[in-house]
Amino acid sequence: MLKGESAAGTATIGVDVGTSSTKGVLVTAAGEVIASAVREHSVENPRIGHFEQDARIWWSEFVSIASELAAAATENSVSIAAVGVSGMGPCALLADDAGAPVRPAILYGVDSRAGDQIDELNGDLGEAAIMTVGATPLTSQAAGPKILWVAQNEPEAYARATRFLMPASYLALKLTGEYVLDHHSASQSWPLYDIEKQTWHDDNWQRIAAGLDQPRLQLPAEQAGVITAEAAAETGLAQGTPVITGTIDAWDEAVSAGATGPGDLMLMYGTTMFLITTADHRVEAPGMWTTRGVEADTYSLAGGMATSGAITNWLRDLTGISDFAELTEQARESGLGARGLLMLPYFAGERTPVQDPDARGVIVGLTLSTTAGDLYRAALEATAFGVRHNVETMRASGAPIDRVVAVGGGTTGGLWTQIVSDVTGLEQVVGTVTLGASFGAAFLAAGLVADAGAAPDIADWNPAQTIVRPNPEAHEQYSELFEQYLALYPATKTTMHMLAERASASEEGAKA
Repeated sequence: MLKGESAAGTATIGVDVGTSSTKGVLVTAAGEVIASAVREHSVENPRIGHFEQDARIWWSEFVSIASELAAAATENSVSIAAVGVSGMGPCALLADDAGAPVRPAILYGVDSRAGDQIDELNGDLGEAAIMTVGATPLTSQAAGPKILWVAQNEPEAYARATRFLMPASYLALKLTGEYVLDHHSASQSWPLYDIEKQTWHDDNWQRIAAGLDQPRLQLPAEQAGVITAEAAAETGLAQGTPVITGTIDAWDEAVSAGATGPGDLMLMYGTTMFLITTADHRVEAPGMWTTRGVEADTYSLAGGMATSGAITNWLRDLTGISDFAELTEQARESGLGARGLLMLPYFAGERTPVQDPDARGVIVGLTLSTTAGDLYRAALEATAFGVRHNVETMRASGAPIDRVVAVGGGTTGGLWTQIVSDVTGLEQVVGTVTLGASFGAAFLAAGLVADAGAAPDIADWNPAQTIVRPNPEAHEQYSELFEQYLALYPATKTTMHMLAERASASEEGAKA
């Protein structure tokens, strides 16, 4: 129950800024979803390897969604007691004292522009020292080198900047006027944050982000501040309403599924596949990302594939079969092994554990009898093999994996999750609510205003609906194919890189 009101009379909202859309949800104190809203947007790709967004879109979409959810709250006779914020990341958004962006926000690992800055920092700071501070090597996922890229390539914009933000902290700033960042997001700002001391690393900050003020560090569920009069006038939310600090969307997905304790592994089925396992101690693995967890005194070991659902969307457009249900049924009929096809899902490079932005998709075994269903099945199996590759890398590092929770839109339909369980040998729990990060943000917000001892329990908000169990015979057959999957990347890597270079040169020539 929320302070001062009955559970039936209060609610929280959660708003998540994603890569292709902003989503909001209105949830009662008991976990009932009253309303939801979505606003779609696009990613700017001004040059090869550059992916960015105008952060002003995030705020305009938040205002629109908040107004819609506030109206829904009024219609349902509930009051909005707190606001949760969430967003993709790690991003690098530089803003001035007033919070106005000085340039578009540079996105997470899909943006690979800062390769030279990574090499420079590895040389100046030393790779071993970077690992000591942040527990993770510098890759395209790191926010720190992207800040340095702006300083070196756009000095006029950088000179106007005083603040370093991510989508959740940008929304918190616009709502409350408070300049905060959560510890988890900070821990993905390699090499700016000391993961053991849980503070900014002052020397690295001065080397990379000189002139920028350091945001105050808090846990994602802690209060950033309260809604200002100005923000209230824009959004329709009440002045004085508390707002959480928020965090990166994948970790809010884990919150939404109750997968934030030691031994939990979250699998997020979306445009990309994301994996997060939580531990009570620091765990490092080659090609993976070590971060702070959502909860106090926890760590995460995370992995992210560059594509998963993006390939299924590509195949839908390529085949002209617009109905995913039809493609899924054809894939089911294709059967285990996709009638002799094997795919590498590196259609946008690959992140963990390969960490190769120049990797490319591969399909082996095509014949004149190959069908759309076979290709779709091969894509589902390829992402499942990628999940297993990540999971085995995690386990080899000593990361505990005792319970697996699946979230995201890809959990619907049943075939994809079953294939992943058969390939990995892991049982997966699928919750009743699959709204994801916005729902997780709303849950964290509810904790801000709960009476002592009456904080909400995610098991009540999102009880298990389905348990997907692996088929032992299928797992054995997939294990044989998995060995071929692992061998395919090193066997084709040289050709991939040559073709990637040619494609890059061709694209640059076309734009010239």
